[in-house]
Amino acid sequence: MSLAQSTYAPARGETDIMLTVEGKGDIVIQLHTAEAPKTTARIAQLVKNGFYTNQRFFKVITEPRPFLVQIGDPQSVNGNLDDPSMGSMGSGVQLPYEATKFTNEEGAVGLSTVVDNKNSGDSQFYILLGRHRFLDGRYTVFGKVVQGMDIVHRIEKGDRVTAAKVLTGPGVGKIGQ
Repeated sequence: MSLAQSTYAPARGETDIMLTVEGKGDIVIQLHTAEAPKTTARIAQLVKNGFYTNQRFFKVITEPRPFLVQIGDPQSVNGNLDDPSMGSMGSGVQLPYEATKFTNEEGAVGLSTVVDNKNSGDSQFYILLGRHRFLDGRYTVFGKVVQGMDIVHRIEKGDRVTAAKVLTGPGVGKIGQ
């Protein structure tokens, strides 16, 4: 995929978010709005408010096998990604766990939480680089990468999101006011 603007358009009734990763391209995440309405509404609201723009991927785990990339800590904009507090901040609004039928497969997008408290999600989320079913039932899986998984696999710690936007297909009402 070239670095030119993506021409992706969501299907009827679908709500997606697009993250533009500096020097790499666009990642499109289809949101599971029916199954995780509170989580998807909050993430969409944060995207619309510019929360993720200029944030960096602060966690990238590829060894011993591909695991995940993570974003959503506002400290990542200007902070030291190796600081022990990185990954401890969010937007300030906790979200309750939402059980969905979706599993933690490659491309799954889940709400990160504090260990042993699945009701502590906020703005941080992960994208899985492989199948990790041991995470099922522990995190709200609220989306799936539908374009740009090749880009996700090339993300390195410190890669910056230069733009984030909500894309809606025909027949979608307002989400993330």
